[in-house]
This record gives sequence, structure tokens and C-alpha cells, in this order.
Amino acid sequence: MSVTFGASTWLWTSPFTSDHGELLRGIARLGFDAVELPIEDPDLVDPAMIRPILEETGLTPYLCGAFGPGRDLTNADASVRANTRAYLSRLMDLAEALGVPFIAGPMYAQVGKARQLSPDERRREWDLAAAELHTVATEAGNRGLKLAIEAINRFESDLVNTTADTLRLVRAIGHPAAKAMIDTFHMTIEEADLGAAIREAGDDLIHVQVSENHRGVTGTGLTPWQDFHDALRDIRYSGAVVIESFTPDNRDLAAAVCIWKRFTATQDEFAARGLAFLRDLFDQPARAPRAAVLSTPA
Repeated sequence: MSVTFGASTWLWTSPFTSDHGELLRGIARLGFDAVELPIEDPDLVDPAMIRPILEETGLTPYLCGAFGPGRDLTNADASVRANTRAYLSRLMDLAEALGVPFIAGPMYAQVGKARQLSPDERRREWDLAAAELHTVATEAGNRGLKLAIEAINRFESDLVNTTADTLRLVRAIGHPAAKAMIDTFHMTIEEADLGAAIREAGDDLIHVQVSENHRGVTGTGLTPWQDFHDALRDIRYSGAVVIESFTPDNRDLAAAVCIWKRFTATQDEFAARGLAFLRDLFDQPARAPRAAVLSTPA
């Protein structure tokens, strides 16, 4: 099994913009193979500025969406759903410009939408999500892209909480561009057997985010990491494993994900320790950074 290791820029900043080139260089200096770019506002990211830095550092980019208020494919208001589709199209524009093979995230509904619904209301929202994502998947497929659909925990969504839910939604979408991703933070809340869930995902799994059950440094919590490793080995997963946590320095972001304290003195230390743990878990040597990464930026 060969995987690559990445970090989300949410670990250091929010929102990500074209002015964060030095952050990308820093992520490369830490020894990561890849970087995940959360795109909160597509207008803030110019691929013509970002792509040369990615090429300079050798970082493989991935994109994930941010599904806050106004981005909800299950909303009864058709204009809200249209706005969400337009946002996803903008993510696809960036993916094409940066050479990213898919867009990722809980794109079916607004994060934080967790309510008691009747079976009929729940079915209506499920059917809306499947129909809308079929349209989005069709556009993605026409562009040569895929969707990596993420389950999130019950406190953040009442629609898709487990890997089995994700796979059921993928089947309901009924388009080959619709695929699955996992996030170990949500899995430690929702799954009965993390390894079994990964094996069930099988070939549909195209992206992996890792975060401890307490959102702290990877390898310091209750996550069954050996089960995680063995299951990825068994399905022959060969994509990225990306550390996703969040900076406490951005109060809005920290409040949204309920991070009230620092886990390490610096976010670089958080990332470096997590990466060292993952490389040891997967028995992979440290990445040798390109010479350009070590040079002083102009």
C-alpha cells in the first residue's frame, strides 16, 4: 500500500486565500506530500497565483468545500439550492485549474442542520440531496472530475452520519462520478467498527481525512489507528491521508468546531507530530523537500 500525507490549511488559517503562498511553502518544509485547500470563498483564490507555488514545492493539492449558511442542497428554497450548485461549479473551476481530480466535503446539506424530522420530511430532504447531487455529479463527470462525499457526525448533520449512509447516498445519486470519503473524527463518534466501515467503502473511497476523536494531534487519542491502517491496506487504498484540524487563532472557525484550547505550542508542532505518527504507522520514510522549498521566497 502506498499513501501520501497531507495537511489542511485550516490547521493554520481561515479563510485560505491567494496570499497564503508562504503557508504552502511551510507545509512543504514540514515534510508533507500534499495540501488540502478548504475553499470558503472562491473569489479569494486565484489559481494563477497558487499553482506555481504548488509546482515549486511539489505539494499535491486537494480541494474541499465549506458548507455554511446558504449552501444547502436540501433546502426547500430552490434559489438556495441553485446557489449551492453554483458554488460547487466554482470549486470545479478551481479543481480544473489546479489539476485536482475531485472536490470533497459534506456537500449534501448545510453543516449544523441537525433536527428532529418526520419520516416524510427526512425522505423529502434525502431525495432532494440525491437529485441535486446527481446534477452536480453529471457536471463533474463531464469535466473529468469526481465528488468525494463526506459523512459528518450527528451534532453537525441529521442526514449523512456514517460511511454506510454515504454509500447509500452514492447509490441513490446513481452517477459514476459520485464517490465517498471518510474523516476519522466523525467516524469515532458514529461508527461501531471503523475498520469494517472502511472495508465496506472499498473502491468507492477516494479521499481520507484524519483527526483525533478530541481534534488533537493525530495518534494521541482513542482512534483505533491500527484498524484504520489495516483496513486501508485491505482495500488497497492509494490516495491521500490528510490531517484536518483547526486553528484556535481564528475565533469564528474555532467556535464553529468547538476548539477551546491549544493542543500544542504552535500549529507547526501539531502538524509535525501528526505527520511523524502517520509515517510511522504506515512505515513510510520522511519526504525529502525540494531545494526550491528551502530557498528564501522573493
